Amino acid sequence: MNKLLIAAGIATVALSAPVAAQNFEGPFVGAQIGYNHDSYGKVDSRFGRLAIDDNRDSFTGGAYAGYDHHLTDRIVVGAEGDFDLGANDSRVERRGGAVASIDPRHAFSLSARAGYQVDPRTLLYVRGGYENVDARVSLATGNAAGRYSRTYDGWMAGGGVERYLTPKVSARVEYRYSDLGGGDTRFHRQQGLVGISYHF
Repeated sequence: MNKLLIAAGIATVALSAPVAAQNFEGPFVGAQIGYNHDSYGKVDSRFGRLAIDDNRDSFTGGAYAGYDHHLTDRIVVGAEGDFDLGANDSRVERRGGAVASIDPRHAFSLSARAGYQVDPRTLLYVRGGYENVDARVSLATGNAAGRYSRTYDGWMAGGGVERYLTPKVSARVEYRYSDLGGGDTRFHRQQGLVGISYHF
């Protein structure tokens, strides 16, 4: 009888104890910084096809927000949106007396991710979705000059690792590849990003 009473007491305490919060579950916000490598070929514009045919390396930074959900104890899926600004990322090409330039000013993306929780604090994940870049395009010749804003959009994919540092704060490292071309345009972007997230 005593053993039954002890077992019942242990079960009651266990059931009444608060459940620990599960990592990688629920909404989060964060900030990120990183490195862009933009690769241009022929870039479609209002002025026709601009032959940039070059690369540009620059820094980027921005903010993001999203939501994660556990499908199983180890499998996590989520959705995220982010907004980033570039620094010193314009590219100028001079050919035959004409000067063409493209200056990506800001970008946003909407993506989904799926990951595997290798331990209670660490998530390995892949990501895929849509990206849009707003750029200022200009062309100057001996007779005229013009400048306007143009958006380039396409798909992005990547992956990374995220780890909790405290019960509410995590850090992540991520790689992304984006194809922002379409039609006659070749505009590819590679990114290495480091982010800090706060989980609610």
